[in-house]
Amino acid sequence: MGLELKNPIILGACNLTFDLDLARKLEKAGIAAVVFKSLFEAQVNLESLQMEEDLEEYNERNAEMIKLFPSVKHAGPAEHLEKLRALKKALSIPVIGSLNCMAESTWVEYAVEMEKTGIDALELNFYSPPSDYDSTGLAMEDEQLKILKAVKAKVKIPVSVKLSPFYTNTLQLIRRMDKAGADAFVLFNRLYQPEINVEKQELSFPFNLSQVGDYRLSLRYAGLLHNNLKGSICSNSGIFTGQDVVRMLLAGAHTVQVVSTIYKNKYGHVEQMIEDLSRWMKEKGYESVDDFRGKLSKANSKDPYAYKRAQYVDMLMKPFDILKKYPQV
Repeated sequence: MGLELKNPIILGACNLTFDLDLARKLEKAGIAAVVFKSLFEAQVNLESLQMEEDLEEYNERNAEMIKLFPSVKHAGPAEHLEKLRALKKALSIPVIGSLNCMAESTWVEYAVEMEKTGIDALELNFYSPPSDYDSTGLAMEDEQLKILKAVKAKVKIPVSVKLSPFYTNTLQLIRRMDKAGADAFVLFNRLYQPEINVEKQELSFPFNLSQVGDYRLSLRYAGLLHNNLKGSICSNSGIFTGQDVVRMLLAGAHTVQVVSTIYKNKYGHVEQMIEDLSRWMKEKGYESVDDFRGKLSKANSKDPYAYKRAQYVDMLMKPFDILKKYPQV
């Protein structure tokens, strides 16, 4: 996005950035930039509604008491913006805001307010799973493209988009957004799915961390997109080690976002990831990540199937190899 980073590892949007001491420790450990937890319009609206209901719960209990509490209005995104401003002041590395709204006007309004906090860039978190049968894929994509253009027209800082892989043609949408001015693409959103507790027979919503190997979808798209965009590519989800970072860079990513590995391995693990990356580069004779970025992308690969139907074709050609690996079957 034009930001100067000391390495490719960025802390993705999460609750870890609420703790300024922890954020400073992550910076000291070597994290190159941080994305502050997303500002969700839906959460602001829900909190506003809950506060209004609490304040009016005891209204008109008798003829002489219309209201028990004075009229108070919810502060909207003010608390989030203040915490974002404090984080920016606390760190010397780039701070990126993250935003998810429902109405186009709110996307623009909140984006402008977030820019005023002094952040270095903004991430539009396009988390919008289909919830009805009538909306077409094209209509949803057009709406997100319209929001991107509206935000870009109002802010001066770089703007990235964080996308899910669940579009009719994710590559086409990314190309359209690239032409519309998106400065970077974060691949991909980790969508939290509902679970069912069979004993209680009720829905539950567990906190799902990424697992080792979850990076492969992001790796595939980074490899397909390398040298085909103006904007930067940031791989996300399931990146746990320095070797994982190397994989993403070889595929064509400019940076990576990590969250789950920090929760599981603590903030000091960032230093280990950087050491592993540096050691690998030294062993291979690379002085800069630019020396090997995209080396194994589709654009530079001699294998025509590598980023298309690689695993499927390989299994067709070698149908009994898996039985050799798992002989107990």
